Amino acid sequence: MRLVIQRVSEAYVTVDETRTGSIDAGLVVLIGVGKLDTEQDANYLLDKLLTLRIFPDENGKMNRSVLEAGGSLLLISQFTLYADCRKGRRPSFDAAAPPERALALYSYFVDAARAKPVHVATGVFQASMKVHLVNDGPVTILIDSADRSRPQ
Repeated sequence: MRLVIQRVSEAYVTVDETRTGSIDAGLVVLIGVGKLDTEQDANYLLDKLLTLRIFPDENGKMNRSVLEAGGSLLLISQFTLYADCRKGRRPSFDAAAPPERALALYSYFVDAARAKPVHVATGVFQASMKVHLVNDGPVTILIDSADRSRPQ
């Protein structure tokens, strides 16, 4: 699984001009699911997401997690995170999970996040969405669950 995490001061998502989710300060998280991803990948990434120290402390140093900062999560499914652009000019999405598998893992991730002490809002799986956000910092972090088994 892959996450693109953006620290925001506010954000919302719309589908057909209807707002489906919104947050104040927190994290917008684009979630991509690959063919080989499992619930263990989702658990690993959720733990990382909730404990990343990317919010400022009283001295302005990035030293607090979204939980410590009292922030929220806006979780958006995004299969294009598995785009392979190495050949030609049209991205290949062969590494992305098929929709039914991606929905299952995305839903698992959302449910697991909602079980934590954090407000969670979402977009709509497979919908054409418009994500509006005010990036704070800007702070943008990429995490891939496959990286946990690679040497540092």
